[in-house]
Formats: sequence, structure tokens, C-alpha cells
Amino acid sequence: MGITTSSARRRRAVPAVAGAVLALLATMATPAFATADGSAGRSAVGSEPAHGATGIPLGISRLAQGPGRDVAITIDDGPDPRWTPQVLKVLRQNHVKATFCMIGTRAQKYPDLVRAIAADGHQLCDHSVDHDVTMDHKPVAYQRQQILDGKAMIEKAVPGVAVTYYRAPGGAFTPDSRAIAAASGMRPLGWSVDPKDWSRPGLPAIVAALEGKLPSQPTVLFHDGGGDRSETVAALKEYLPWLAAKGYAFTFPARTAP
Repeated sequence: MGITTSSARRRRAVPAVAGAVLALLATMATPAFATADGSAGRSAVGSEPAHGATGIPLGISRLAQGPGRDVAITIDDGPDPRWTPQVLKVLRQNHVKATFCMIGTRAQKYPDLVRAIAADGHQLCDHSVDHDVTMDHKPVAYQRQQILDGKAMIEKAVPGVAVTYYRAPGGAFTPDSRAIAAASGMRPLGWSVDPKDWSRPGLPAIVAALEGKLPSQPTVLFHDGGGDRSETVAALKEYLPWLAAKGYAFTFPARTAP
């Protein structure tokens, strides 16, 4: 009788232990991964939907729109009263439309430049309130404030003009920040080519990085704010005609593709 009772107890314990193990595995965090542009994220496999409630993909866009030889030019950290007009002039001369990722406080300070960017037909991108590169380590409420207030500051300068992308400072995305951006109608925006013009490595180094082997449908990162951008302006003067001569068409980053 004792043996039978003991065996029954063991048989009943097996499913209970298995269930506990499965529950523990289910609560373990999904492994983090590093993206091509250095941004942080989490595996989407079985852990989050591909699209937000607005239909905007949660994945970080790094491809230019278009079916083939297309390139998207993106400009970060402005607007700046010295450098943004020079960048706009070069883009205009080369018949290029770009995407400007603007810091909210700078858009608030220089609304005329935001309007000039929009008037030239460029796309607008929210680059947070004040470019806090550590915001991926901050609470979700703080991330939401940085994203939504930054967007509102840009929109106030150009009422009725859509802010269609969000780029995290330093590429420091989180699953929450991507979801917040998508819910607000903004595609999370990364890059695939970074010539590091922000570090002022010299014009030859920037051009060499730009004219190396390009990925398919590249999104290229430049800056019109955050310091002396004379090298950026000079690089754009060389690079844009070079791309055109290579048969590239200029477009915007992908908004709806995964």
C-alpha cells in the first residue's frame, strides 16, 4: 500500500514540476540584440507584433523607399541657423529631398528653419526633445515624454505638416520607444551608412566612407547641427553629384515595409 501511494505521488509530481519549469522559461527575458546602426532592441520572434495599432511597423527602417537603385539622405541634430541653410542650398542645387531629424528644443528655437525645411519638400523626423543619448536607460514615461513632446515642438513650428519618422538619439531605441513612435504615426528610423561626419574626421575620410561599397537601398546619415558642420556641407557637395552619376535616385526612408 505504501509503495502504491508513493508511486502515485511521484506520478502526480512530474506534471507539476514540468509545469513549473515551463512557467519559469516563459518569464525569462528575450535576449537583446545589437542592430546594424548600434541601436538596442529585442528579438521580435514571438515577443512583439510586427506593426503598431496605427499600422506603422515597429521595426527600425534602414532602407530607402523604391524598388531598386535608391538612396535616402537623412540630416540630424538641427535645425541650426548657420548650417541648415547651407545644407538646404546644396540639396536644392542637386534636386534632392532629404529627411531632417530635428531636436525639439532647436525646432522650438528656430521655427523659421523648420518651415523652410518643410517648404522645400523635405520629410520631418522627431529626434526627441533634447537628444538624451541615455534615454534608453530611463523609465518608459520619460521616453514617452521625450518622443511625444519633441514631435509636438516640431509640429508647432509647421502646423498641418506631418512628422513621419522618429530617430532615437544615438540610435538608442527600446521596444517601448519604437512602440510609442509607431502609435503616434512615426516609423522608427535608423541608418545603414554612417560616415561619422559628426566627429569631423576630415573631408577625405567622410568621402571615402561614403563612396565605399554601398548596401542595397541605403539610408545615409549626415548632420546639420551639434557643432561645426563645414565638412558635412563640403561632403554633400561632392557626394550628391557622385550618387547621381552612379544612377541613384533620391527618395525617403521606407515607412511601411517591414
